Amino acid sequence: MSDTAQAILDAVGGPDNITHFTHCATRLRFELRDASVIDKDTVESIDGVLGAVPQSGDRYQIVIGGAVQSVYNDIMNLPSMSSGASASNEDVKAAARAKARGKNAIVDAFFEYLSDSFRPLLPVLLGASLILAFLAVLDARGLVDTRAETIPAWLGYVNSMWRAVFYFLPAMVAYNASKKLDIDPWVGTTVMLSLLTPNFLSLNNTTAFPDTTCTETALGAKQCVAHVWGLPLQLSDYGGQVFVPLLMVPILALLYKALKKIVPANVQMVFVPFISFVVIMPLTAFLIGPLSIWIGNGLGSGLAWLNGHAPIVFAIIIPIIYPFLVPLGLHWPLNALQLANIAATGSDFIQGPMGTWNFACFGATAGVLFLSLRDRDTEMRQTAFGALAAGLFGGISEPSLYGIHLRFKRIYPLMLTGCVAGGLVIGIGGGAITHTFVFTSLLSIPVFSPTALYSLAIAVAFFTAFLMIVFFDYRTKEQRKEARAKKALLKEGKAPVAAAEAAPAPEAAAKAAPSPAPSFSDEAVADLTLTSPLEGTLVALSDVADEAFSAGALGPGIAVSPSGGTVVAPCDGKVSVAFPTGHAYGIKSASGIQVLIHIGMDTVKLEGRGFTPRVAKGDVVRRGDVLAEVDWQVIRDAGYDTITPMVVTNKKKFGEVTPAQPGPVTFGDTIVTVSPKEASAQ
Repeated sequence: MSDTAQAILDAVGGPDNITHFTHCATRLRFELRDASVIDKDTVESIDGVLGAVPQSGDRYQIVIGGAVQSVYNDIMNLPSMSSGASASNEDVKAAARAKARGKNAIVDAFFEYLSDSFRPLLPVLLGASLILAFLAVLDARGLVDTRAETIPAWLGYVNSMWRAVFYFLPAMVAYNASKKLDIDPWVGTTVMLSLLTPNFLSLNNTTAFPDTTCTETALGAKQCVAHVWGLPLQLSDYGGQVFVPLLMVPILALLYKALKKIVPANVQMVFVPFISFVVIMPLTAFLIGPLSIWIGNGLGSGLAWLNGHAPIVFAIIIPIIYPFLVPLGLHWPLNALQLANIAATGSDFIQGPMGTWNFACFGATAGVLFLSLRDRDTEMRQTAFGALAAGLFGGISEPSLYGIHLRFKRIYPLMLTGCVAGGLVIGIGGGAITHTFVFTSLLSIPVFSPTALYSLAIAVAFFTAFLMIVFFDYRTKEQRKEARAKKALLKEGKAPVAAAEAAPAPEAAAKAAPSPAPSFSDEAVADLTLTSPLEGTLVALSDVADEAFSAGALGPGIAVSPSGGTVVAPCDGKVSVAFPTGHAYGIKSASGIQVLIHIGMDTVKLEGRGFTPRVAKGDVVRRGDVLAEVDWQVIRDAGYDTITPMVVTNKKKFGEVTPAQPGPVTFGDTIVTVSPKEASAQ
């Protein structure tokens, strides 16, 4: 696992390129100084990585699956990380946030705020939901009546176990949200806990507090208002209300950070929390809390109206949109609504239809597993088995999505048929509800009511998606031909990797591999030199202003201060990276050298202005072929440095990487020489 950790750290540019690093249930989440240096294919080829998800604002996610905690710990325990090379001080964070501008970055930041506010709570939510599932099984078998007015003491105690999570969930969310916004998390937690104390809850006692008045609502509920300092204070039970901390903490963060700037450092420990409390606690109780409940109830009422007036439409829409929301992290608002529904009414009607999407997802994965077993595809079998286990027993869909579904786009339309079929069953049956927030897995089935309807719906979703994948396959015709070729080789006792070396008959060779692999001359294959991609002046890599390059985190090499606007290939090879913005290119040379050329510093922010790409990923290039035309004046006018590093990113496969001495350079001049690994060992 340590090899995986080191490979991931190298792939993202090393610790000097990382400004913030965390993880969720299945993904490593990076905020980087420059995400453009990452080769997605390289990341996805690392053992243990299921997929890579570039995001705006130099954010990057790497999908690991259930082992994410171990990989995260391994990365954090690497000597280069523990040495403090990973920049985490306030200045670097501020610089990273300044880079993350634009509409997409703002949207990403918003949903990342939601995600990071809930993400650390997933284990306790799952644990609590399984306690409830256990009680539901006992209730279904008639061993205990969990809804009886009089219950045994042991059941009261078990109820306190799971309720501890859901009742105090607002305080837990406040803690995480405060950490995300970089303020003292205990301040945010305390503000939220002030609304959960017995003192606050007892304000609705009109005998003890004559200033409190209570009325009956149209639905028969009790609504109380206390008059504090002559102002009406609407009283609510805020247990389980997650919208309150999500709205409160950003306002608290603005005040908290302002106070840190104006309150003298020697008294901040006392007066920053004090002023925060006396301002934000009343503001939350009088305004933010009631407003949050109104928003949550309003959104829930809107969905409830749709569920009540068009239950079949609602039951189909929910499972259809989830496969598109989860990969983007946009499903958290719906999850928050589920929690708000439970807090407001004691039950939720969204999770039932949502469960059909999860099981359609798992059914599609099971179909892939079936085909991988049939085709003896060891790699896919391992991926599908792990993803299916995580789904069926943990209710986690990300390993399936990132490890399989998003890699084979034929899966989505086939999987959606399962979503529709399961949603139809839920809708026609009148819907399924749950009284708690759960992960929709096999273990949580008893929590849903009616259990028989929910079980039928998820079974229909699962097997519909499974059969669609089995009958129609998840691969293109070319991918299926390749799988059949591998299977034939296995039957003959040959390893699949030997397909290109097995000297097949001419007829078989004609049928295989629709496009021949690029051929290079013997000289190119043996050539371990790189020529200048630009005309200009050579500059030592250590003199480049960007620390990720100057410290060698991205690999050894050299830089060119350009005088001409044409960027050419420094070797014969294949283009492995070609960003749409035209500012960076990766080439795998005929001799196996991985070369990265980054045109200018921070030029990804130009979004393609000033760059005219001439090649695309997968193109075969010869030394001197034009990669891009660059208008350096556009870069200079935008305030960016034109210096262009060229580095060797797979140095470990070779010996010494020797750059030329600084000075004038033109096309064809050798500027980097790489020695074989054997030579370095002598």
